[in-house]
Amino acid sequence: MIVIAGSVRVRPEARERAIQVALEMAAATQKEAGCRAYRFSADLTEPTLFYLHEEWDDAGALTRHFATPHMATFQAALPGLLAGPPTITRFEVTSAGPLG
Repeated sequence: MIVIAGSVRVRPEARERAIQVALEMAAATQKEAGCRAYRFSADLTEPTLFYLHEEWDDAGALTRHFATPHMATFQAALPGLLAGPPTITRFEVTSAGPLG
């Protein structure tokens, strides 16, 4: 399984548009084959800080995701929304289970 986790700051004046773009991206991506989870969330204390969490069956599913039309639309919208570059990390997970 591939896990992608990251954070990004959006411009304060673009926050509402960023939420709309993120919701559209998540809705389209969650329908993709191989997508286990895809979500954005907002920080509880910093309104311009957003987090991304993705889970993919394998590298092929992630590669196909990057080639989708909704990814191209999403990437085209980002320059007008972001206050800086995102911080994103890719994890390759060999096992996962409940904590405890």
